[in-house]
Amino acid sequence: MLGDAMFQKYGKTLPPGEIIFSEWEPGENFYLIYDGHVRVSKIVSGREKILDTFGPGDIFGEMAILEQQPRSATITTLDEVKVLEFNKQNFELLMKSNPEIALRLLKMFCKRIYDARRQLRVLTFESIELRIADIFVMLAEKSGHMHLNEDEPAPPITLPITLDDIAAMCGSTVQEVNKYLNMLHRQGKIDMNNNAIGIPNIMEFDRMIKSYRRSKQAAS
Repeated sequence: MLGDAMFQKYGKTLPPGEIIFSEWEPGENFYLIYDGHVRVSKIVSGREKILDTFGPGDIFGEMAILEQQPRSATITTLDEVKVLEFNKQNFELLMKSNPEIALRLLKMFCKRIYDARRQLRVLTFESIELRIADIFVMLAEKSGHMHLNEDEPAPPITLPITLDDIAAMCGSTVQEVNKYLNMLHRQGKIDMNNNAIGIPNIMEFDRMIKSYRRSKQAAS
């Protein structure tokens, strides 16, 4: 972990329940958690949805350094939190003087770029059926459930995603997505609740995507 000298230079201590920044606010700083935990949340359909929890060593708000865009989520402290706070002015100095943080940021930026490109792939499919199948596969990949032999039965998984999330990711309406998900539910291919989708066999959706790709390659 980073030393006390680093905290004395860039650190600040925040009490439990404090909002570090809110969704849609302009962003100029990013943070590395020295100690404690924060909650990542977003307003979806008028309700707060908890996206993640970050702890010591995690970095958040880093896109403020790269892009002039509003914050994409709200960050709230869960306990007493010590963070290192950086801005655009000291970012270049930080990158030169602290290879540990520089490497961590580089890995995070690469992951963000991969995630963005992976999500764009969803939109290349023509039908909503294929788009939703690829969303399921993409989320399963992120959670580590796709490292399975295709010939072996896959264990059931639960993906923390809502109807609104799926509609936004596949570029369709909530009504259209809901209609298709209800059909999958009646077929026993998914289980639905308010905040998650249960999938008895994710490899069925993976095979659906691969079969479509093979047919496209054969036709080209």
